[in-house]
Amino acid sequence: MIKAAKAEGPWSEPILVKKGKGLIDCCPFWDDKDEMYLSYALAGSRAGNKSVILVAKMNEDGTQMVGDGRIVYDGHQGNETIEGSKMYKRNGYYYIFAPAGGVATGWQVALRSKDPFGPYEARTVMQQGGSKINGPHQGAWVTTDTGEDWFLNFQDVGTVGRILHLNPMKWVNDWPVIGVDKKNTGCGEPVSEYVKPNVGKIYPIETPAESDEFTSTALGLQWQWHANPVSYWYFCNALNDGWLRLYSYKVPDTYKSLWDVPNLLLQKLPAPEFTATAKIRFEPTDKYLGERCGLVLMGLDYALLSLENTKAGVVLSQNVCLKADKGGVEEVKASTPLTGKELYLRIQFSNGKNAQFSYSLDGKKFTDLGGSFPAREGKWIGAKMGFFCTRQNVINDGGWLDIDWFHVEK
Repeated sequence: MIKAAKAEGPWSEPILVKKGKGLIDCCPFWDDKDEMYLSYALAGSRAGNKSVILVAKMNEDGTQMVGDGRIVYDGHQGNETIEGSKMYKRNGYYYIFAPAGGVATGWQVALRSKDPFGPYEARTVMQQGGSKINGPHQGAWVTTDTGEDWFLNFQDVGTVGRILHLNPMKWVNDWPVIGVDKKNTGCGEPVSEYVKPNVGKIYPIETPAESDEFTSTALGLQWQWHANPVSYWYFCNALNDGWLRLYSYKVPDTYKSLWDVPNLLLQKLPAPEFTATAKIRFEPTDKYLGERCGLVLMGLDYALLSLENTKAGVVLSQNVCLKADKGGVEEVKASTPLTGKELYLRIQFSNGKNAQFSYSLDGKKFTDLGGSFPAREGKWIGAKMGFFCTRQNVINDGGWLDIDWFHVEK
């Protein structure tokens, strides 16, 4: 199924462009002849066919396909699993850029034709080669205001997720060459370092937001919910230096693990090595047991530090859940009773996969709890870290987790 947002804004309700199963990775294209097209691919698990690129004509406002799309390129022999198309036009040629060969193991293909519906010639224009950058995938051509051509693409590195790369690009005989073509074959290799693009001025080096003092009335853009969000799962308090409150909510009736819980507040891992520390306060409802909260490293396997309100008081445990996506359940690896409500929780992440959990009562001396956990990626994404607050009971109100701050350091 292919959907598009209405023209009045990015948050508008989507409209149905074409109904169908396994229609993926669409790219709209406006021709210089005032005509509009849509390129897309097929997911074999739902469409029953894959490794093909299709093009469809669109109506004038881009809200509907005109007829059915047409297969314009078959990659079954040589460019299997071709997908992620981007459509362009240059010097009278129509181009479709598309990765093939799989997310982590593939290469970048360029298709070229004098007609949007083909026939298309195909050429591999970037592949891993002797570089350490596997599977250059799902990229897009960009041109700076100074006329330089560049290519944005991602690399799948498993647990740490998908890393965005910027590669140089040039045109040779009306074919794109992406990366550095050391052997002058027309096919480049991705680069780890290169001269910065000339964009006409100098900008400071900045990284995406990671740490959070929670001094805003809205969540930072680094935070993502595990499923479709609900506005009353949380409260952002911007007064008194700020804090974030996560309310406890009942887990689903089919609950087996946190894999099934929607109200996990998570963010992507920032690097192969880092330390993440949070200052928290747990306020469970005294008359109900089973409320819990904590710091989680989420993936197909996951691990966490869990504070749970029990008959014996609040207990801190380090739990592991293997094969969470297959119905696995948590196992307690280590635990300790708590007397106070404030606590510091920490994840130390190293070598792109190993996580050690620890806690502190004063924010200075940290004690490891449980052994090192070999993290796993999520489904089509890397592992994520963040917070949760849940309960087992159906009650009209519950406790909460207050997060004073969350710091990510090298």
